[in-house]
Amino acid sequence: MTGGPVIVLVEPQLPENIGMVARAMANFGLSELRLVNPREEFPNEKAIATASKADHIINGARVFDSLREAISDINFVFATTARERDGFKPVRSAVEAADAMRIKENSGQHTAILFGRERWGLNNEEISLADEIVTFPVNPAFASLNIAQAVLLMSYEWMKSGLERETDTAFRNKEMEPAHKATLYGLFEQLEEALDVRGYFRPKERKEIMVENLRSVLTRAAFSEPEIRLLRGVVSSLDHFSPKLPRGAGAPDHRKRTKENSN
Repeated sequence: MTGGPVIVLVEPQLPENIGMVARAMANFGLSELRLVNPREEFPNEKAIATASKADHIINGARVFDSLREAISDINFVFATTARERDGFKPVRSAVEAADAMRIKENSGQHTAILFGRERWGLNNEEISLADEIVTFPVNPAFASLNIAQAVLLMSYEWMKSGLERETDTAFRNKEMEPAHKATLYGLFEQLEEALDVRGYFRPKERKEIMVENLRSVLTRAAFSEPEIRLLRGVVSSLDHFSPKLPRGAGAPDHRKRTKENSN
């Protein structure tokens, strides 16, 4: 069993907010904090002062250059947003998300929750790397929720979920657990490259959103390591096909047989 979900802050601006996030995490038993491109140098004295005895979280926090790196060893990722922006991903309440994470963590999976920038949250590309979305039922007339408040809500729901009896037996089969994100990125890159050379991304100005939608569909399936290996093998096989030759003629074995027959 792991120590609970990782809290990931994407490009946090104020070190005081990082400190308050650490304090909120400590209140409810979370300990692993990761930062993606914080604006100010870290560790930071302001963050330590604001953390109020949650120094262990600040001192143990890890800084990454990109979100991909920050979640590469994670099996399942939730992204927090103020509104539903992605029709391809399931949207959960904080309670539902905490329950789901508790089950996954109890089965040995590593989970994470993404929180965006203070002013405008996560962008679509960042959300496309997550598996599901978490939204909070706030007052539409005053929907502003700072990072520390959002982390506090999720941390509270996480602790509360542990007080209830879990009976879900999902993902008992270790081999069928969702793959690490680094493995999924490999599938993204291979498939996107294969589609790009075949002119799939048309018109060019829509390529970015087409890639985001494609990633959203692929993350939704929660593919296991064996499943991703299977899909990558399929893409590699299709890469051997050339429209200028008979179907399958681009495959190495077929070319060899054709040459032998001509002799």
